[in-house]
Amino acid sequence: MNTERYNLLLADDDEDDCLFFKEALDETSINATLSIVHDGVQLMNYLKSNISNNFPDVLFLDLNMPKKNGLECLAEIKADQKLQKLPVIIFSTSLDSEIVNNLYRNGASYYIRKPGDFSKLKKVLEMALTTASENNFKQPERANFILQP
Repeated sequence: MNTERYNLLLADDDEDDCLFFKEALDETSINATLSIVHDGVQLMNYLKSNISNNFPDVLFLDLNMPKKNGLECLAEIKADQKLQKLPVIIFSTSLDSEIVNNLYRNGASYYIRKPGDFSKLKKVLEMALTTASENNFKQPERANFILQP
């Protein structure tokens, strides 16, 4: 992995999942800072208030959040000219093929099903950032959309 420093944003309402994510990220070779928001309204406010300063390089987005869910946030991000280039990696427990297809059509960069195992989480985070970076954060072919450790 290159030595680039990533500014990552995690949008997830589950405190335990956020802690798990942060601890796993800290144990990878990824050079990153992590900011966390806990619902879709916080997420959209964060993005709009940080467009010119501290804007994230990548957003890890949970689907099931209060106030505004991940699907609504993705649609809003991709509809906003100032936000639409933000790479969005879906990070969710569900793996419904219809929802995954919808996320792909709506411009998500990758889809990760939250692993329950710490070592798998570390592996998939490294894989996500390495793969996305190698592809200049462009959306892959549909067959490569779901990342699995």
